[in-house]
Amino acid sequence: MARRGNRLLLAATVLLLGVSGAAAEDTQVNTIQDIFRHLRTCWKPPPASKARPLDITVVVSFNRSGNILGHPRISYESAEASDNDRLQYRIAVMEALQRCTPMPFTDAMAGAAAGRPFAIQFRTRKTSPPTQERRA
Repeated sequence: MARRGNRLLLAATVLLLGVSGAAAEDTQVNTIQDIFRHLRTCWKPPPASKARPLDITVVVSFNRSGNILGHPRISYESAEASDNDRLQYRIAVMEALQRCTPMPFTDAMAGAAAGRPFAIQFRTRKTSPPTQERRA
């Protein structure tokens, strides 16, 4: 099962590297809250016809120029999600990151954010069970 999950993550990462996109908005990112706000403007969950709603968290770092540093890593997915749901949401997360990068950091934020990991949560379920988690 872990092997299949690795293949899904690899497919989503390949998609991230292969999709061309422009930064979402030209609004400057000056705070940590601005990073999350900016990423929300790029988030487009898969339609219900493709995947059931789930919650997913990605850990990502940026360099000073706002580009993704290294490889984003999925750290959490809703426990009840099927393999197809996970794949669709991983693709949507990678597309959101692609649309939002390079992150338009101010000079001060570029220095503060460079190399630091950010755990970005994308929540699409109405209610989240408090104890049922599936770590990726």
